[in-house]
Amino acid sequence: MQNEPKVFFKKESARFIGIGLVIFLIVQFLINTNLLNSFWSGIIFWGAAITILALGLNLIYGFNGQFSLGQYGFYAIGAYTAADITYRWTHGDPSGVAVVLSGALLTLVCYVGIAAFLRRFYRVTVMTQFTFYLLGTVFSFAIAVLVLAQPLGRLAQTILSALPGGLSQQIVFFIALLGGAALAGIVSYLFGIPVLELGSDYFGISTLGFTIIVKVLLDNTDTILPFPEMKGARGMIGIPQWTTWPWVFFSLLLVVMVMRNILHSSIGRAIVSVREDERAAELVGINVANAKLLAFVVGSIFAGLAGGIRAHDLAFLHPQSFNFIQSFNPLIIVVFGGLGSMTGTLFTGFVWIILLEGILRDLPTGYETWRFVIYPLVLLVMMLLRPEGLMGRYELPYLRRVLPARRKTEETEPEEVPA
Repeated sequence: MQNEPKVFFKKESARFIGIGLVIFLIVQFLINTNLLNSFWSGIIFWGAAITILALGLNLIYGFNGQFSLGQYGFYAIGAYTAADITYRWTHGDPSGVAVVLSGALLTLVCYVGIAAFLRRFYRVTVMTQFTFYLLGTVFSFAIAVLVLAQPLGRLAQTILSALPGGLSQQIVFFIALLGGAALAGIVSYLFGIPVLELGSDYFGISTLGFTIIVKVLLDNTDTILPFPEMKGARGMIGIPQWTTWPWVFFSLLLVVMVMRNILHSSIGRAIVSVREDERAAELVGINVANAKLLAFVVGSIFAGLAGGIRAHDLAFLHPQSFNFIQSFNPLIIVVFGGLGSMTGTLFTGFVWIILLEGILRDLPTGYETWRFVIYPLVLLVMMLLRPEGLMGRYELPYLRRVLPARRKTEETEPEEVPA
């Protein structure tokens, strides 16, 4: 009996990965044979990116219960960070690779040290924690920029230049995606420490404000911020178009597997318990603040990864693409698919982009903007007829948590002890 769940997991995992690989090969064949033109392949890439983004929001809102409108802010951070790294690299400047990697690693080490130090004190206030972590972050990136950027940049350029051109390009792209996701996670950690203390509605408003702040900063990257290559409100050009179907597919698969394993762990049960009853979770010993912060950071890392993928597909970034109105797109996908359903988000993310940016764009000339009337009506009907979302909380067998089988014990009469 104890072996049955293990067999089930192996079978369902193999089936899920097998079906995924079949889909991957079919799409790759269609792209290689030009049966899928650049427009529709771009729609699929966009669908995968926004699905990764929406999965992160579903972890924050659907599974953890924290209403957030800040995903597009972290999406923008990941997009611009990854784009800046590859832009600098293609223009002979390896400092972006060195700064992001060394800065992120130093920040992680610094965070571990700060956490160990603060645990020595009782009831440290939130603002004290925020101050320590903020100073640690500034210190780490200052060291990365002022001390490590030049030597590590030259070392990275020497090593990667010795490799074949295609391989070095893929390594730089991997570092760029990793750097964008890492920076989004660091910013979300700093932002989440004080803001997650707020209630759900106030937290949603604060995350919306964060998205507006990010958009304004992106408008002024060439004035307020020292990034003239981003060109501020004019939009960033010259980004290498390195996003391919293998990168898109395996990034999405990785996000699905990581999120599924988190939710099936004791940490995932703690995250979900906060959504169900925050007070009860606290009474049984769950650190509610840590559960909220973990869900928020992981969801933001997913958003940063999605931004890097999208940036290198478009090869152009403009701050207007990340305004607060756009923040409602992943929220609509999550609600439409079903709060707390990974399957619903996976399905709805692709359908949303294919319908809105693909099929409905083929309306007769002059009627293209009617798609912005059609999809709200569909959403309204959906909420009236099925408020729990398209999938409710249904999950594919691989994504569904399977409880271990109950052990059957034979009840026997106790033996009589001889006198």
